[in-house]
Amino acid sequence: MQSLSVTLAFLSAFSSNAFVPHLTSPTSSSPFGVKSVDSGTALNVAAPQLTKFDRLKRDYKGPKSTVDTSGIDFTYEAFEEAVAATTYSFNRNDVIKGTVVQYDNGGALVDIGAKASAFLPLAEAGLVTENANEKTNIEDMVELDVEQDFQIISEEDENGQLMVSIRRIQYRQAWERIVKLQEEDDVFEAEVVAVNRGGAIALVEGLRAFLPGSHLTGALPDDDLIGVTLPLKFLEVNQEANKLVVSNRRAVVEKQMKDLSRGDVVSGVIKALKPYGAFVEVGGMSGLLHISQISYDRIDDLEAVFEPGAKVKCMIIDHDKVNGRIALSTKTLEPEPGDMLKDASRVFEMADETAAKYHERMEAERKAREEAAKDIVMGLGDGLEVSDPLADVTDSLESVLDGDGKKE
Repeated sequence: MQSLSVTLAFLSAFSSNAFVPHLTSPTSSSPFGVKSVDSGTALNVAAPQLTKFDRLKRDYKGPKSTVDTSGIDFTYEAFEEAVAATTYSFNRNDVIKGTVVQYDNGGALVDIGAKASAFLPLAEAGLVTENANEKTNIEDMVELDVEQDFQIISEEDENGQLMVSIRRIQYRQAWERIVKLQEEDDVFEAEVVAVNRGGAIALVEGLRAFLPGSHLTGALPDDDLIGVTLPLKFLEVNQEANKLVVSNRRAVVEKQMKDLSRGDVVSGVIKALKPYGAFVEVGGMSGLLHISQISYDRIDDLEAVFEPGAKVKCMIIDHDKVNGRIALSTKTLEPEPGDMLKDASRVFEMADETAAKYHERMEAERKAREEAAKDIVMGLGDGLEVSDPLADVTDSLESVLDGDGKKE
């Protein structure tokens, strides 16, 4: 009985101490050395996520300086509250004002008035430069402390930073200028920056345009063409497909056609022979020398007169400025009929002199035709008796009106 009382007393003491928490420590020891967890700290509350700046500040081990803020009329806490209370509205594709403040990590930091500076990558700093084959630095693309437009191209990252672009703004502006150039259909100049098997690549308002080799005049699409500025005109403009095709030949033809007129003597090169005539290249234009316009004498074998690559002189007898086509003649340059078959070199040597005589003869024939037409008209007039339909009317306007009034 006495041993039972001792056992109950021991169990009572164990139960009272094992589950009573310590007042000053979150853990307490049981009689067996087991620690119990304070109920107030049993549930761990998740800590707020730190920003990159806060993590750097937390991990900083260097010397710390004390700043005297007694003379400042605001505190850091007030500044943080003011920043938190400020409303920012930056959306993707918005165009905003900004200033490049620093070159960083191959790009640039841009102050756009947000919590954090925006980042401008090198690839978004502008359109293709004139010398596209050389590597460009960000310092060559944008200037510091110069305000300009930027387009937002991303959402904020974990540090509140946005990504911006200048290239996309310039891209839209370039297409607007190109569409205007196409509407005006004017000749413009552009620099060749690359060549390939099919032709060349030229920069038009900062955009790459394809120049087919068949539309090059007096040049081949090789490395010697890179860096050369050429007159061009548009062949195709398709903004949706991002496609630009240009022509050097069309620009050259249009420029030369303005200076050409019927009766001009031009030099050219035989490019091809056909049963109906020869095609002659004149300053980048293709002209047809029809077999009937080669000589006053009949031609049975055209290859006996010309061969491809031969240089000739011709007179322009007709032209189509819209399509860049011209009709040529050597017959009009013959001093004597048949000279093209007998001595073509003599015809070319005397081309300018013969052409002047031809124009004088044509002008005399024109005047003769006009005089003949005038004589015919005058002769018809002399044979006609023209009577005046009012010759027999003797009443004046006043008498007619008075007579009408009396009748009333």
